[in-house]
Amino acid sequence: MKSPERITIALDEETAGLFKKMKEDLGMSQSEMMREALKFFGKHKSLFEFAEDKKVYTHAEMLSAGEHVILDIDHWILFLSFIETHPDKEKFWNFHKEVCRAHAEQFKHKLLNAESILRRLEICNLFKMSKTGKNEFTLIFGSDAPKKFVRTELEEIFAGMGFLVEINEDFSKLRVKVIHDL
Repeated sequence: MKSPERITIALDEETAGLFKKMKEDLGMSQSEMMREALKFFGKHKSLFEFAEDKKVYTHAEMLSAGEHVILDIDHWILFLSFIETHPDKEKFWNFHKEVCRAHAEQFKHKLLNAESILRRLEICNLFKMSKTGKNEFTLIFGSDAPKKFVRTELEEIFAGMGFLVEINEDFSKLRVKVIHDL
């Protein structure tokens, strides 16, 4: 049997502290921990190459709490289209507003400003966002169906947080101007 290849690495103070803590927390030898870390990195390398840390963290946070789901975009559009043709659609929109007000309360406790809320909703893939000015954002939709859902959500959340925001609607976009937030 061939003996394992040995390597020596130099760690800065912060990384050395993390290494020691993880070794103790996981109850692994140094070698075992390095092997597992390299295997993990190799397997999930694309996460580190293509995704922003904040986005991956937010996805993990939202999904691990069990309060969010991953939904195929076609199903999402199907649900929204069905709601618009349903005879009790106003019930849905009233319930949607209640949920949005509850989200406003949650966001208040996290001290999120308007831009942070918009970025969080962008991470949910509700829209693509571009910042067009200091306090101005354009939300771009791949389909017209989610626009009403998102507009209602933003209006309720921002009002519930006491933010003053103007929302203007274009054909496939919402333009958001934050006048006052945190």
